[in-house]
Amino acid sequence: MTGDFHTDLKSLLPRLRVYALSLTRDRDRADDLVQETVVKALSGQHSYRPGTNFGAWLFRIQRNEFISGLRRARPTVCLDDVISNALSHPPHQESGLIMREFLGAFHRLAHGQREALLLAVLEGYPYARIAEHCGVSIGTIKSRISRARMSLEASLTGEDRAADASTAALADPVARAEVALT
Repeated sequence: MTGDFHTDLKSLLPRLRVYALSLTRDRDRADDLVQETVVKALSGQHSYRPGTNFGAWLFRIQRNEFISGLRRARPTVCLDDVISNALSHPPHQESGLIMREFLGAFHRLAHGQREALLLAVLEGYPYARIAEHCGVSIGTIKSRISRARMSLEASLTGEDRAADASTAALADPVARAEVALT
């Protein structure tokens, strides 16, 4: 080392490039890293203390610049991104409640309706085969399936509760009088 900042910097450029190549494993990125190191060294020239190891000082600047570049290039994910929505899981509680409500409504069906609906929808049997299995006519099977579907729909949409409430209201004499007055 000569003691002249600029001369010593020029003499270390080949070693800085070799070290940059070992860090980046890419010629273009290594050249950029050497350039950034030299710029930092020139701008921080006043902080270098003569008599200390100049090469170690430069290599430390280069290493720190490389690490800072890695941190800047670290991939980030925007939380409002479509990817984050795909990574999140929808709540499962509601599906369990829906299934429990459906099973309750299904078990309230009459046995014949339940059996006909299961054979038609889940097993995919034609009406004639279901009628033969149950020992009734095809028209009865069609009626049972239709009534089962309507009953399930009414039960799951809450229409049967409204009908039950209106029936209960008409059974009350005071409610009947109010309905008659309107």
